[in-house]
Amino acid sequence: MTKHILPPVAKKISVQLEKHGDIRTDDYFWMKERDAPEVLDYLNQENEYYHKLTANTKDFQKSLFEEMKARIKEDDSSVPYKHNGFWYYRRFETGKDYPLYCRKEATLDSEEIIVFDNNKMAEGYSYFSQASYAVSEDNMIAAFGIDTVSRRQYTIRFKNLKTGEIYPAEIKNTTGGAVWSNDNKTVYYTRKDEETLRSNQIFKHTLGTDPSQDELVYQENDETFYTYVFKSKSKDYIMIGSDSTMTSEFRFASAAKGTTDFKVFQERTRGLEYAVSHYDDSFYIQTNKDKATNFKLMKTPVSATGMENWVDIIPHRDDTLLEDVEIFKDFLVVSERSNGLNKIHIKRWDNSESYYLPFDNETYDAYPTTNIDFDTQILRYAYNALNTPASVIDFDMVTQEKVVLKEQEVLGGNFDKDNYNMERIWATAQDGVKVPVSIIYHKDTQLDGTAPLLQYAYGSYGSTTDPSFSTIRLSLLDRGFIYAIAHVRGGEYLGRKWYEDGKLLKKRNTFTDFIDVSKHLISNSYTSASHLYAYGGSAGGLLMGAIVNMAPELYNGIIAAVPFVDVVTTMLDDTIPLTTGEYDEWGNPNEKESYEYMKSYSPYDNAFAKAYPNIFVTTGYHDSQVQYWEPAKWVAKLREMNQADTKIMFHCNMDAGHGGASGRFEALKEIAEDYAFLLDLESITQ
Repeated sequence: MTKHILPPVAKKISVQLEKHGDIRTDDYFWMKERDAPEVLDYLNQENEYYHKLTANTKDFQKSLFEEMKARIKEDDSSVPYKHNGFWYYRRFETGKDYPLYCRKEATLDSEEIIVFDNNKMAEGYSYFSQASYAVSEDNMIAAFGIDTVSRRQYTIRFKNLKTGEIYPAEIKNTTGGAVWSNDNKTVYYTRKDEETLRSNQIFKHTLGTDPSQDELVYQENDETFYTYVFKSKSKDYIMIGSDSTMTSEFRFASAAKGTTDFKVFQERTRGLEYAVSHYDDSFYIQTNKDKATNFKLMKTPVSATGMENWVDIIPHRDDTLLEDVEIFKDFLVVSERSNGLNKIHIKRWDNSESYYLPFDNETYDAYPTTNIDFDTQILRYAYNALNTPASVIDFDMVTQEKVVLKEQEVLGGNFDKDNYNMERIWATAQDGVKVPVSIIYHKDTQLDGTAPLLQYAYGSYGSTTDPSFSTIRLSLLDRGFIYAIAHVRGGEYLGRKWYEDGKLLKKRNTFTDFIDVSKHLISNSYTSASHLYAYGGSAGGLLMGAIVNMAPELYNGIIAAVPFVDVVTTMLDDTIPLTTGEYDEWGNPNEKESYEYMKSYSPYDNAFAKAYPNIFVTTGYHDSQVQYWEPAKWVAKLREMNQADTKIMFHCNMDAGHGGASGRFEALKEIAEDYAFLLDLESITQ
């Protein structure tokens, strides 16, 4: 990297922020003024500095991009699934960034019908995203959502699939999804609060009417909850869900016609979580009722849904997390997790048979996919591993025979999964807890402490990072990098308690687990501090911010993507999108104990004078989840505090949001930037 180029210097305007008698000084609070000329000027200066600083890697970035792109089958397509007499699938065309959504009537030999061509729809937009679309039960009308800004505020439109006509009605500021009643003329959708972007209203729209006349069906007034709507797999019920981090509530109504008469399934009770599936004359409930930390499966009659009527079907197990269920006419399929590993449990309703699908390693990911029909003995599931491309498999639950419908192709001709070694190891955290780590590396890479290693984690919201395959990652592995996923507390890899022990007033466990994994990898000669790198995004970007303050000496480089780093200020501002719904995850800083605990780890508040490693921070100007000013302020403060001769770089995509660039190949260019940053630090130039 070029050393003599000077970074932009952000002006300092001190703002005093007081809470609970404590005063924090924020010199860069002014960056919150979205679209202000001085803010845009500063962000553009940062981008210019980034491009100058990385000019020496531009050609390498291009070759990395072409290399990653070359492994992807450009004219790829998904495995078709059948629904209401039509086969649906998605496909790409060579050289194009966006998918085509297609269907065929009756048989796969029928003529293809292109429902949506996102390449044409994206023309003229720097960003484009189509939400999933929903087709009416008579197969005639598709409701679809479009976002061209990247704020995740979708506009719903309607398309006549017989004539191709796009109806004039536009329903703005939605989540993008729509749910049809069985009358083929009524849809339900979720609208967002304009300011906070919280999903807080369910509306009913009748085809052919003015959306301004749509009827409000449900309003979620509790600012810590969000709401959503869906149809039961049985097609008998429209369901409205309301969720917070710790509590659930559902309403249901007949899907026969466009009703507004919804009945509460079970009133919300603080700490009670549940999810509902319908089959025949019963509802099936996944729930933590009765202190079932890892969840259990219960059942109740359609006519009596209160929890006093719920009875156990699968009891709670301390060593097994119940993640999901899939209901069939003769079989119940349960997605479980024990000792960190996905398991698919198949059992007959009459209890005459019960077995697990066999998997033969510890670094795989398996899960049911599209299973729309009740009356079938075929389960469709997906499987992949760190060294094994993804497969879609149809499994006959009666004969126990499987058919691999598709295996992901890795183009280029030189991929062989046997060239890569996989391991699962366990690191000891500072409190004695064992933290699992999934690892992959090329068989020629020596484990003598000299190899570069990229360590990844997320570690929040109970979201589990399973060890899955990536063609993109091969560009690091084939250049001698080791890749390690740290399954830190805050995710659910080892069950619900693993999540509970990494949130609220135990959040620091997430950070110390990651650091202790790093120490373990160094002490066991996987790498060394001069070759260790860390990556995380969003809440994982918070993790990056925390570890770089707590143990900067362990890392040569850090990539923090859309990082949530100004924790205290953001969580005190309930006008910022998503804030109030996060109180049960991070705590409510309006309460002194939570405030002080958050302040103890908030990356922005704990950036003090020290020797920081090389850091690359990315964000999107339109990000609705982590606002652009958090990483912008953090970078300015890090530069001010840095005592080392290292580079702190910041790239703000002015056209993107939380997910980065749209289009499968544009997104690869951003990954090429990340990889070039790492490889340049290792003096790897080709």
